[in-house]
Amino acid sequence: MINLFNTHIETLSIHRVGNKSRNEAFFLSESPYGLNDEIMPLLKEFFLKSFREKEENYFQFAHDVDLDYNEMYNLASEIFTNPSSVHEVSKKITKHLFEQSNHPHIKNGEVYVAYLTNLSIDNNVVDAVGIFKSELQSDFLQFEEKESNLEMILQQGINLNKLDKGCLIFNHKKEEGYKILTVDSNRYDARYWLEHFLSVDAFQDENFITKKYLKFCQDFAKDVVLPAEDKKEEVMFMNRSVNYFAKNDDFEEQNFLNEVLDNPDLMSEFKNYKVDKGEKYSIEDVTSFPIANAAVSDARKKIKNVINLDTNIQIKLDFINPESAEKFVEKGWDEEKQMYYYLVYFNKEQKS
Repeated sequence: MINLFNTHIETLSIHRVGNKSRNEAFFLSESPYGLNDEIMPLLKEFFLKSFREKEENYFQFAHDVDLDYNEMYNLASEIFTNPSSVHEVSKKITKHLFEQSNHPHIKNGEVYVAYLTNLSIDNNVVDAVGIFKSELQSDFLQFEEKESNLEMILQQGINLNKLDKGCLIFNHKKEEGYKILTVDSNRYDARYWLEHFLSVDAFQDENFITKKYLKFCQDFAKDVVLPAEDKKEEVMFMNRSVNYFAKNDDFEEQNFLNEVLDNPDLMSEFKNYKVDKGEKYSIEDVTSFPIANAAVSDARKKIKNVINLDTNIQIKLDFINPESAEKFVEKGWDEEKQMYYYLVYFNKEQKS
């Protein structure tokens, strides 16, 4: 978990980068930008708003041979070792970004490199390097009094409500390649920012594994439980799965299977499905791990608990009290109507 509320921008360097394939140049500022009390809160909100509003999917610097060959990892380490070097290193970062700007769709824009202090991540207060890029300009109007009339002047500038691209490199978990958050609002070339410029992989911590395992369970429910059982059992399997994650601090696969699978025939189906699909979710060798509560909460919001019927009726099952669906909802077949039915038991209707 992160907390950016007390984040302070210590220094800021602003440069401009063009598109190399269109023979556009880059521009490097000679000195850092002179921050003042008026613009500081505006820039802080511009830089950090997108990170507060998105899921915390962490990345880490990576390289096929060795982490020391990752250029951005080395540049970030240089800054964290000597924070006074941030402006000179920001020039190297801008040049590196320019070298990756070869695709004709990549837009030119301003590059902001900030040294940030007092960020909280995993209950640790750390520094961070923020790298941001503005690409799209918006039209806006200025007004000027000319004699007896008010004249409109059409101008263009950066919309401070939307960050186009950005990353936060936390001075945390250096040995694994640092923990990194990134945003990309203009995904015209998805590989440009993540792969070419940053060269990152997903950070495989408990948050990552928890999300991946729950996604694996969701697909197992759709691909195996639903065809073998019915929609109710698909929903209830995911219900039991999420509740297992919610009430336990640590995941143990065999305990999980014993608790969530009512049909013993599905036990072997689950293990076979994991052999076939586990690598896709990066859980092929995972049988135990600490559970990340934030990931469970996010997953619960996304999992559907509604049975949609072809008679334009919906049955919504309660994920908080799953035993209700187990006890009070029955599925059957009506010979006379040649239709399936759900029988729902209750004592009285609740007021909405």
